Amino acid sequence: MVDVGEKSASHRVAIASGCIHMQVKTFDLIMQGGHKKGDVLGIARIAGIMAAKKTSDLIPLCHPLVLSHVSVDFDPIQGQGIRCSARVETTGQTGVEMEALTAVQIALLTIYDMCKAVDRGMVISDIGLQHKSGGKSGDWNRS
Repeated sequence: MVDVGEKSASHRVAIASGCIHMQVKTFDLIMQGGHKKGDVLGIARIAGIMAAKKTSDLIPLCHPLVLSHVSVDFDPIQGQGIRCSARVETTGQTGVEMEALTAVQIALLTIYDMCKAVDRGMVISDIGLQHKSGGKSGDWNRS
């Protein structure tokens, strides 16, 4: 692991996002809340939050962090799919980019898992960091 012991603690924020594309009938099933497995987006939100908290267990050499905030939000892409965004915050010596990216990936994988019996052709795409702030390198935004 990289030694971050000499770094100053600062407020850190990272926002990541990604999409899952699906058939119209799958999209409608999710949006109408009619899936037999339950509230797909609610369960995916919890999965994403849990994943952010467990990132250091999943990614080798990733620092375990105390997170002060994690939110996972979904925006429908009408009839095509769902965009997921995760915002993660901490005050510490290293950033939370990996936690935000992990939250998005796991939330989208949870949607896939819950809906695969209906639509095996779903595609997860466009995963990426959108914003980070804090630390020595300061702010970064995807252009």
